[in-house]
Amino acid sequence: MGWEKIATAVLLGAMLIFIFPRMRHALNNAPKGSAEDWKGFLFPIALVVGFVVLLILLVKG
Repeated sequence: MGWEKIATAVLLGAMLIFIFPRMRHALNNAPKGSAEDWKGFLFPIALVVGFVVLLILLVKG
């Protein structure tokens, strides 16, 4: 194992150590979603999925 792999492993480990407390804080203090928020999220996703299905059907046909 070369020194590059060891340095990469150390940097990845340090990154995880610093990210986890901040991630926990962000999850605890994040705003809670309502039903309207979910509708606003699902509508564009449904449009994208429908467009992809349309493209697949156009290519197959």
